[in-house]
Amino acid sequence: MNRRLFLQSLAAASGMLAFRSNFWAAPASDARFLLVFLRGGYDAANILIPHSSDFYYQVRPQIAIAKPDPANIHAALPINADWGLHPALKTSVWPLFQQGQAAFIPFAGTDDLSRSHFETQDSIAFGQPLTGPKDYRSGFLNRLAGVLSGRHAVSFTDDLPIICKGEATIPNISLKKHGKPVFAGRQADILSEMYKGRALNTYVQEGMELRAEVAQDLEQEMIQANRGAIPSKGFEDEAQRMAHLMRDKFNIGFVDIGGWDTHLNEGGAEGQLANKIGSLGNGLAAFATAMGPLWQKTTVLVISEFGRTFRENGNRGTDHGHGTVYWVLGGGIKGKRVVGEQLRVEQKNLFQDRDYQVLNEYRNIMGGLFQAQFGLSAKQVQTVFPNTKPVQLGLL
Repeated sequence: MNRRLFLQSLAAASGMLAFRSNFWAAPASDARFLLVFLRGGYDAANILIPHSSDFYYQVRPQIAIAKPDPANIHAALPINADWGLHPALKTSVWPLFQQGQAAFIPFAGTDDLSRSHFETQDSIAFGQPLTGPKDYRSGFLNRLAGVLSGRHAVSFTDDLPIICKGEATIPNISLKKHGKPVFAGRQADILSEMYKGRALNTYVQEGMELRAEVAQDLEQEMIQANRGAIPSKGFEDEAQRMAHLMRDKFNIGFVDIGGWDTHLNEGGAEGQLANKIGSLGNGLAAFATAMGPLWQKTTVLVISEFGRTFRENGNRGTDHGHGTVYWVLGGGIKGKRVVGEQLRVEQKNLFQDRDYQVLNEYRNIMGGLFQAQFGLSAKQVQTVFPNTKPVQLGLL
């Protein structure tokens, strides 16, 4: 077994890839990119609210967000004459937007029409054309890491997701396990005995020591930040630990957040979706703060596999849709805008009379962002997203 195969096997067995210490040197570039994937298909129309659309209020009698009104704390936060932001983001993403550090891309997504969570999530993760031959061993973030020299990628997940699999070596780090031994004592003894006297033994020992070091760093950082208080749970805590690692060790990060499949009792200005979006916003704001000066060189992209039906259903929720809204955040972006191709939000402009259309295809959008963020050549963009046409939205 060669070293690469050993490291991949260790990752599969333990949930976190171990590396020699020299891998963890400071990245060669200040540019940082974090992809946040909202699994479940979030209801974008109730986050970026099309408040100029009478049709929106007609077909969402129970869950619509009120038009912007300074006297109404439950009303949409005004972005422009057509769009508003969910009030649950008032103290988190809204201030970033006001500072020009956030933007939104409506009518975004993939041309995949399966409306299946798993199929669409996987299709996006592969980042390959929907028709023609495919490489099912390669995710697009792995290919991005592969074309960039001196850049290090990480997945903040329990297991390595498809989007990060491929030729490049990417670790996955479960931040939910901070403060606990990364290997049980018996597991460590077995691994040590297994490779005792072999050429790979040094790598095994270094890998286990590095895992323990990272866990200790995360625990110490959490204690210092909380000053002895009981830590809160959720994305906000994880976002701060993610920033701790991305400041010093990684250029490219991935995290996924579940629970966005709101078929019933979705709520409007308050309720299930509002609570989730509030936690997400707090986490993103915490990440921005924790990145410190590097926030100026950081871009965060928030996506989902698809949007949801424009009309609410009989259970005061929404069903699987098509087009969605992407978020772009960063200290150095030219935000405070809603960008990309758009249509008036009217019934005649719905896709199949039910969903947002996809006018801003995800591979084109990300190809343009990666070009601007990392200076990719045209050839490198095609390696990451084959047969794509990168679009520059003027955000970077």
